Formats: sequence, C-alpha cells, structure tokens
Amino acid sequence: MSWRIGVDIGGTFIDFCVLDDATQQMHTLKVLTTPDEPGREVMEGVALLQARHGMAPAAVTAFVHGTTVGINTVIQRKGAALALLTNAGFEDVIEMARLRMPEMYSLFCARPEQLIPRDRIFGVAGRVLADGREAEPLDAAAVRAAARQARARGAEGIIISFLHSYRNAAQEEAAEAVIRAAEPGLFVFRASGIWPVIREYERTTTAILNGYVHPRVDRYLDNLGQVLAAQGITAAPMITKSNGGVMGLAEGRTSCVGMLLSGTASGVMGAAFLARQAGLGQVLTLDIGGTSADVALIIDGQPQFGTGEMIGDFPLHVPSVSVTSIGDGGGSIASVDGFGMLRVGPESAGSTPGPACYGRGGTRATITDAMAVLGFLGHAPLAYRSVTMDRAKAEAVVGALARRLGRGLQETAEAIIQVSISSMFAEVNKLVARHGVDARDFTLLPFGGAGPMMGCLLARELGMARVMIPRRPGVVSALGGLIADVKNDFVRTLFIDLVPEAMPALAAALAELRARATRWLRDEQGFTGEAAEIVSAEMRYRGQSFEIEVPLEAERVMAGDTAALHAAFDRRHAGIYDFADPAAPVQLVNLRLVILGRTPPPVFPAQARVAGTPAPQGEVTAFLDGAARAMPLYWRDDLRHGHRFAGPAIVAQEDTTLCIPPGFDAEVDAHGHLHLTAA
Repeated sequence: MSWRIGVDIGGTFIDFCVLDDATQQMHTLKVLTTPDEPGREVMEGVALLQARHGMAPAAVTAFVHGTTVGINTVIQRKGAALALLTNAGFEDVIEMARLRMPEMYSLFCARPEQLIPRDRIFGVAGRVLADGREAEPLDAAAVRAAARQARARGAEGIIISFLHSYRNAAQEEAAEAVIRAAEPGLFVFRASGIWPVIREYERTTTAILNGYVHPRVDRYLDNLGQVLAAQGITAAPMITKSNGGVMGLAEGRTSCVGMLLSGTASGVMGAAFLARQAGLGQVLTLDIGGTSADVALIIDGQPQFGTGEMIGDFPLHVPSVSVTSIGDGGGSIASVDGFGMLRVGPESAGSTPGPACYGRGGTRATITDAMAVLGFLGHAPLAYRSVTMDRAKAEAVVGALARRLGRGLQETAEAIIQVSISSMFAEVNKLVARHGVDARDFTLLPFGGAGPMMGCLLARELGMARVMIPRRPGVVSALGGLIADVKNDFVRTLFIDLVPEAMPALAAALAELRARATRWLRDEQGFTGEAAEIVSAEMRYRGQSFEIEVPLEAERVMAGDTAALHAAFDRRHAGIYDFADPAAPVQLVNLRLVILGRTPPPVFPAQARVAGTPAPQGEVTAFLDGAARAMPLYWRDDLRHGHRFAGPAIVAQEDTTLCIPPGFDAEVDAHGHLHLTAA
C-alpha cells in the first residue's frame, strides 16, 4: 500500500488531501495553522491521518506542499536586507521602474518603498552591449569595495543585475565569484541566473524578490524536512510552483521566486482537473480562503498563464498561473471608516485569533461572522471539527458595527457580504475584460473554505447561470499539488526578425533549451517517467513596444518554417486584438520551452445513479435578500448522483458550507460535484 499527500497552507487552515494509490480513495482534512510554530500543524495533520485513516508514514511515496511563506514575506516586508550591484550610472533602475504611478488618476498616490534602499545600491564600472560584446571590462576592485560597504551597511545578501546579461552573463558571473571570495558570509543571486530575459527593470525586480524571500524560505524548507523526518515520512518532499508545477526542495532553496504563488497556482490546477472531470471547458475559478479571494480563468480546459503578476507592490516576471487576488477572505475584517462607511478587508483575522465565532479570542467582525449571524453557519461541525461555532460572539461583534451604522443586526451582516461581493464583482470584470471574454459564457467554480458560501451570490451579480461546487471544495488547492506535474520554464532572448536567414539560430536556441530542460528533469529532479514539452515564443510586429506569447509547433521551428510561425502569430494577435497584418514584419523576442514530467492523475470511480430529491436533515431559518427565509438543510454526504433539489438551501459538509439562494436548481453528477443552474 502507498499513499500520496498534498498539503496547502492558507491564512487560517492547512489543508490535507491524501490519496490511497491502491484503492484510489481520497481522504481530506483541515487543521488550524500555527503561525508562531511553523511545522506543528503538519505534524498534527499527519498524526490525525494516521489515527483516522490508518495512513502509514513509511508508506508515503509523495509529499507535495504548497506554502504562502514567500508571498507573505513580501507583503509583510519581513524579508532579507539586500544590496544591489549594477552598472555605474544605472543605480536608479528600480526606482524609475516603468515611470508609471500605481493609480494614474489619483493625485495622492505614491510609489511603494523599494525593497532595497538607495544607500545599498552600488554601481560599478563594466559594460556589455546589446549584442553581447564586452565594451568595458568589469572593475573587480570596485566589486570588492561594494561588497564590503554592503556588509557594513547591514546587507545579508547581494543581487547582481548588469545590462544585457541575458545576452552575455560573463560579467555577472565574474562579479559573483569576486563577492563570494571577498565576503563569503553574503548570499548572492544573479539576475541572469533567475530569469534571463530582456528589459533590465523586470529582470532586476524578479531577482530582488528571489533574494528577499530566500532566507525565510530556506529556513522554512529546512524545518519542513525535519518535521517530515520526525514523523517517519522518507519520501522526498516537493514544493508547488507559481507555474502550476512542482519542484524539489533543493531547487526551492535557490529558485524561491518560483514558489511565490505556489498555493494560489495549485488551487487553479486542482480546479482545472475537476472541471475536466466534469466536462467543463470554460470556467471562472473562485478560491476564497481565510485572507483573500483569488479568481482565475480556465479557457478550453486550460488554466491561463502569464508574467507580471503582482506580489504585494511588485511585479513578478516569471511564468505563473494568472490569478487576481482580492482582500476578501472568510477572515477579512469589517470596519467603519472615519466617514461612516462600511469597509471589508484587506486586514484578516487569520487563524489567531480568527473570526469571533470561532471562540479563539477574535474581537472584530469578519465575513465568517456575518454569515453566522445570517444563519448560514453553525448547523453542522466545521473544518473537520477543528473549530466550534459560537453564534453569540458573532452577533456581539457584528452588533457593534450595526450600532455605529445605525442599522439592524441582520441588515449589517448582509451589508458586509454585499460589500465583499461588490469588490469581487469589480475585479472579475477587470479580469474578463483583459482576456476579452464574457463571464456569462463561463461556469463559476468556487472552492476554498469560504468559496461555496459566497459563490452563488457572486454568480448572481455577474449574471452567470452555471455554478459547479466540487465534492471537496475546501481542499482543492491541496488536490492541485497532488496532481501537478514536475515542471520548469526555460527562456532564451533572441530578438530576431522572423526571416529565413534567422531560422538556423532559432533552431539552435530551441535545441539548447531542450538539452537544458532534459538535464533539469532527469538529472536535477531525478524524474524517470513520461515527459512532454511545450514550445512558445514572445513575438510582436516590428515597431510594437510589447510582445504576446504565441504557442508554436517544435517541428515548425526546427524546420525553419517562417510562414507557419508568422501565421501562428497572426492568429494569436487577431484572437487578442481582433486585428492582424500578415504583410507586416514580425520579430521574435523570447523563445520559451516548458518541460513537464507527468504525474499520473487519480482515477475516481463514478457513483451509481439514483433518482429523486434527497431528504434534508431539517429546516433552518436564514436571512437573505432583506428577509428571513426557511431553508432545507442538507448534509453533503447524503447527496448522490442524480439527486435534484431547488434553492434556497444550505448544504453542510466537513470542509465548508454551501449557500444556495433562490432561483438556482441543483443536480449531483457522477463524481459528487454539485451543478447549480439559474432558473
């Protein structure tokens, strides 16, 4: 017997999804996080899985782990003290950025404070030209002097980012060697070693983010390894990545930037797996945990990827699942501002103390407290019995807001929900506009501990007629890690015209990327299973300022088929902008290759079909749309394939609660997923 474990740590709970390979049976669990004792929640969860399901730690063959330690380090600004080494005269690259203000229409907005202060940025002599030729040799003495000053000014590490290092990294490599010899106590990262692409600002900020989170990530991974060893788990742990794949701990220690969006990305990958299982191709995912709501698009069955996702105040320029985050999670705190306006989030109660209704010392109203006051929560055990609902405490904290607003208790609780739904509505509209799609053509797939509570309410506002709630929505992110492929991205900046004379260089670059990818997968990750590759290029019409990613057929690249590559770009350009110019010259800026080591997905057996309406556990009263309503209460384990019922209704289960408003009809599919359709 062997077991595979997927784990995702959120702001309030750590989720476990465990697969018994022999029976293909899945077990799930939620445990409250312990921010002050990282790792203790993992030990507690493993112990509970042993006791409840007979899981033997020695039989664990895979342990895949998603974490928020990286992104929380950036958001909370608790990372390493860094220095930056750059070319003389270019010390202000990160301050100038792209000369854009965060809020272009606000007279009062200001740029965020940089992660590296100006007095720890050092320019040294040396220059590589855009074609890779060295125009000025590196001044090694200046590098040594800068390293000494960085150490004296409190730096723990140095980021090296020189002009055009994507073409020729020799000067960055030489500077790294000088620093390691002169100041061995400093850790060093080269921009060309993190993500070697054109544009110095993007390359520099990505390297800075990598170094900023490195010490905390390194300590966290050390602790994780020790915790697993203490529990008797000998399987080499894997970490979920921002690109939807996984990597080993050794790479995670140095490629820290690749795991900044690990939890959110694995949630989208898990949702995509479940959507394909249900036969859905066009899906809008809604992941609501304790601290945030994350939305993403799945188009034609595939998650959407991109670069430039925001990590706190800073853009991340490595490939990642495209996710938009909103500060409206189940633990988001509601307050009244100085103008008497109700606000929700982005501050969260987290797991300590958590929402007031958890009875763990919370004294401020949250979205979860509002749902308890409205009568949707408290009718069944929550989060695998790890918390006990105290509705009276929720009424006390929401009541305090009600008195400040001069409104009734239930009216205030519903206003909290409406404000949070409004924030989600605005961000979803921005997301679908960027992709040029209509949300009404999609199925909403809510998951996370609070997603099913809010999903139908958001779908109603967006005019979406279809909602699918997975069988175990509270642990979809953990499932995403369990089914994720071993994956890495490789890039080469070429900056060539798409003409026959340039095709040999393009083919040679692809051959080089393939060789690097194979070495990474087979030698560094030790993967021996089935592998696949995805080839794409970032291209543009000559004269355009920015490029778009275009999927390519590797055979066409190796054959030098310029007509086919040009046509692929024209199709992609027309799909995004509704315009293409087949006669215009095209430039290929970056060539990219994704290597995938395939993970066998679980095969869940279909349920036998039954007919009729399920019997409710009873009837409860909940406040919705300005009125108290009697609603049937169903237990999710009682719902079988073929069962149908109509809203309003409440469905309770161990990992979440489903709130189904009037106007939605529900049907259970063969895998236990609940499909809701607006009447």
